[in-house]
Amino acid sequence: MADKIKHTGIVENTDGPWLKVRIVQTSACAACSVKSHCSVAESREKLIDVYNGRMLGCRAGQQVVIAGAASLGMKAVFWAFVCPFAVVLAALFASMSVSGGDEPLSALVALGMLIPYYMVLYLCRKRLKRTFVFTLESVIN
Repeated sequence: MADKIKHTGIVENTDGPWLKVRIVQTSACAACSVKSHCSVAESREKLIDVYNGRMLGCRAGQQVVIAGAASLGMKAVFWAFVCPFAVVLAALFASMSVSGGDEPLSALVALGMLIPYYMVLYLCRKRLKRTFVFTLESVIN
């Protein structure tokens, strides 16, 4: 497995060592030769903040290659899926024991616990932004 995730993108604007780069994110099947006959294939554009630590000269409209650690994907999956699932399960079992087995109430409480979870995640966005960093790898002329 590769230790880096690489994307080719276009620089939208620059702000010191930080760049805004537009990439086209495609699903695995979007590159398939029969994608026109399939409704599953998708691609979409994303605007990503990229750190230009090596201060490579680039300008708006230029094509670049950005890279991020592959381990960041696993961290993202943990924070977006694994941890909320654990919160829901813990809240479900706790509310089932407190409510005496009232399933509808317990389900609502368990789902309601996602609201404070995602609020805390939102409040920690600056710290997470420092963790999930893409870097500028090269400039394509």
